[in-house]
Amino acid sequence: MSRTVIGAFDSRESAEKAINDLRRKGFEKDISILAKDDHSRENARGADTPYSGGDSITDGASTGGIVGGLVGLAAGAGALAIPGVGPLLAAGPIAGLLSGAATGGIAGGLADYGIPAERGRFFEDKIKQGSILVTVKCDDTKAQEASGVLNQYGGKNVEIH
Repeated sequence: MSRTVIGAFDSRESAEKAINDLRRKGFEKDISILAKDDHSRENARGADTPYSGGDSITDGASTGGIVGGLVGLAAGAGALAIPGVGPLLAAGPIAGLLSGAATGGIAGGLADYGIPAERGRFFEDKIKQGSILVTVKCDDTKAQEASGVLNQYGGKNVEIH
């Protein structure tokens, strides 16, 4: 049976560490990333300078340092405009679901990914507040391992659905 493990990160660095560890453990094709394309939050906190290009497949679509390096860690990245959220970067398998569910917002896309509607709205709010959402699609036997990795690197509200 397929499961979706989901968690929210407050910093790009923590999300990057979790994603890199997940990739080392064999989850590479199953990782998705969602974040607002808003570099002003990162700059306001005095964190890194905005990503300046190079290897990202969304190079030119985003100037935000918050996800610039992250989108290179998952396949299928793209920029979307979600009503009520604004510019959003989505990478990984969930990117396709969200592009088809733009009118339903993030919660609608997450519902298609196996996240209950109430929790989808919760995570949509987390993204609106600036969190970076990381999801991992996996089978039952690997869900606890993926959840442990997200928790280890500071993921908040880590859940298995």
